[in-house]
Amino acid sequence: MGLLRFILGLIHSAVLFLLLGTLLNEYISPSAFPWLNFLSLAFPILMTVHILLCLFWIFNWKKRVFLFLLLSLFLFNGVSRWVNYHSEKTDKPDIKILTYNVHGARGGKEAIEEYIKSTESDVVFLQESGPGKNYNLGLKNVTDRQKVIAMFTNHRVLQTKRLIEDGSNSYALMADVEINRRVYRFVNVYLEPFQLDKSMVKPSKDVKYNEDKAKKLARRMIPVFQAHQHQVKAILEGIQNSPYPVIIAGDFNAVPNSYEYYQVAGRYQDAFLAAGSGSATSFHDYKFPLRIDYAFSSDHLVALSYQVNRNIKLSDHFPVTATFKIKLHD
Repeated sequence: MGLLRFILGLIHSAVLFLLLGTLLNEYISPSAFPWLNFLSLAFPILMTVHILLCLFWIFNWKKRVFLFLLLSLFLFNGVSRWVNYHSEKTDKPDIKILTYNVHGARGGKEAIEEYIKSTESDVVFLQESGPGKNYNLGLKNVTDRQKVIAMFTNHRVLQTKRLIEDGSNSYALMADVEINRRVYRFVNVYLEPFQLDKSMVKPSKDVKYNEDKAKKLARRMIPVFQAHQHQVKAILEGIQNSPYPVIIAGDFNAVPNSYEYYQVAGRYQDAFLAAGSGSATSFHDYKFPLRIDYAFSSDHLVALSYQVNRNIKLSDHFPVTATFKIKLHD
């Protein structure tokens, strides 16, 4: 038993070291060291192992658990980006948005249209909307030409601008929209996709085959991490002097604890952190907890609700709705 505890202690120390390593994504870019972003993908698994081992030490009355629990305090915010709790707020919202990667409407264009209409959102952010698809939502299409992303609203649009359009299927569309005599700046984001399928990430019994597959995945994913770095920079620079309250939403193809998340969350409030409850997992195709869809807002706004609509399975993503109210200053 003593040997087992020693081995588990080493494993636990290694797991906690890796978990704490994800905090460095706030400071170290993928161009400098991309492997930290891989740690962010493993965060749910590492955290689960950490919790199970903490329970093991508690049940065995081992004092080392106090050190592990103390170090866990540094991970509290990281966990809250995946699982959170807030009581329901009763304030009346000024804005409701929907962000939804519809996966080219493979789940049925009419069913998707019916769901979107039912949300009665002020602004609709779609990703992977599908080339040439004209959605009948009873709303104005903000986009001048519909490609990977599309935005819809019934309110007055003052101007639009594409913040990213580099031919790599990564786009960011900005729109200034007047809602109830206030102007807001909305940014629909779809960062560079990894273009993965299940066969690329599904392990086999052949160890050598798994090693080769892991190397191929790394070669494919590292350039995407690095592309995200430049795309996020372009988005933030494009809206840094906004005269209006800002809402950024969409499919970032990046998980919490990643470099991409830290860059945006460093300037804008994650609506799930402010008002969400339960799990924020939004991509469900791989049966692995992945949160890659977000809604962020500037300090001028207060998030009132954030909901991942898990009963809507018309895409490989769940749709996300969020509501906000304007922050009144003294």
